[in-house]
Amino acid sequence: MVRRPQAPRSGHDRPVVSRGILRSVPRRDPLREALERLSRVRQDPSSAASLAELRRALSREPSHAVAKAAAIAADAGLTALVPELVGSFRRFLKCPPRADQGCVAKTAVVEALLRLDHADEDVFLAGILHVQMEPVLGGQVDTASGLRAASALGLARTSGPDVLSRLADLLADSEPAARVAAARAIGDHGRASGVPLLRYKVRAGDEEPRVIIESLLALLHLDAPGSLPFARELLEPGATPGRSARDLSECAADALGESRLAEAFPILRDWYPKAAARRLERTALRALAALRRDEAFDSLLFLIQGAEPEAACAAVAALAPHCDESLRTRLREAAAGRPEVAEAAERALSRGGW
Repeated sequence: MVRRPQAPRSGHDRPVVSRGILRSVPRRDPLREALERLSRVRQDPSSAASLAELRRALSREPSHAVAKAAAIAADAGLTALVPELVGSFRRFLKCPPRADQGCVAKTAVVEALLRLDHADEDVFLAGILHVQMEPVLGGQVDTASGLRAASALGLARTSGPDVLSRLADLLADSEPAARVAAARAIGDHGRASGVPLLRYKVRAGDEEPRVIIESLLALLHLDAPGSLPFARELLEPGATPGRSARDLSECAADALGESRLAEAFPILRDWYPKAAARRLERTALRALAALRRDEAFDSLLFLIQGAEPEAACAAVAALAPHCDESLRTRLREAAAGRPEVAEAAERALSRGGW
């Protein structure tokens, strides 16, 4: 008897017998099917059928489908789904880590609640306290730092008596993303009682520069008159003994630039010659450009037009990422007649601006 060669079966197929003939039928993939249904929901998310599908996904589907449903609800502004979002968060909070690897569902739900302007102190408090250790090659890693970060921003919108204490705890979190969010959340919370905590954090330092920058930005938001002199002090060497003066100066300059405060311009303008002497010229120019204020742009254009070629090219590099069409024209005009600077301008502008 001659045997007919059989095609190899996929691991996702299962054999079935139909009228005595053995054939393969693809296995169902419930997650893929759920994601496909949710993709169709995006076409009309507020319809009755779509709302029913979103509710079903949030209450029954696995984590990746829940994350997609939460994003759809947030994109469409479906506040009617807030109860299901909260229920889904609590469902996964009780599940073992493998049910929500990477905290995908819980983080997506908290981010959706933030976008829907729903301040649920219980959810945000549970999120800010959640730690989820998952196995990786050679040990374990905490995958809940993004959840804690999102929850911190949500908790800042509430008015509980211990909000600031919880955010202070997070400011000492082991994960940089959580510490960054804690500093930002203290500023968002809007209480003057957060000022001493933020000043202490700046003085104490952090291995992640963004934590210091966010702490200074929060200070400038909460108390600009009192915090501008503090930031100016940090620009100078020796402001905090035992700390890297260069690193601290860079953080202070970046925070002043990102603040976009009018009062930050004269501080950065006057600091520029000192920064150049300390080889922090590019930091000062970057901070001036980040202000996105006319007076700061004018000062950079002045350098492009008349400073030494090295300084002029550095000013070009700082200004170019912020250029709209009008500013691009002004930059080219300032660099005209200076071949080295004009060439640097064209290279920088080719990388795009606003």
